[in-house]
Amino acid sequence: MKVSLRDFRLTVTPARVPAGWVSMDLSNEGPDTHEMIIVRTAAGDGRLPLRLDGITADEDALAARKVDSADTVLPGTRRTLRVHLEPGRYEVFCNMAGHYRAGMHTELVVVVPS
Repeated sequence: MKVSLRDFRLTVTPARVPAGWVSMDLSNEGPDTHEMIIVRTAAGDGRLPLRLDGITADEDALAARKVDSADTVLPGTRRTLRVHLEPGRYEVFCNMAGHYRAGMHTELVVVVPS
């Protein structure tokens, strides 16, 4: 799976994967430092609870649903994160100051393998 972090966009390809171990190849293709956080949620893309600042997702409220994260992905760098995902809906997002509110999030759907 490819995860592209560029400016204030985060894309995951493919956006639908079978459950199990998944390698996420992250690439920060923009000039800004980013991070990537994965949480299981049924809320829908862009609907995570926000902190009082109104611009970042409330990671404390999401702690029980957090699957994994990649902190501090510097511009021009790549890294691979291997995660185990159960069937369900997830949100993949960057929570650097203002990035979530700017739209740096996307939904990932994990399905039962056929």
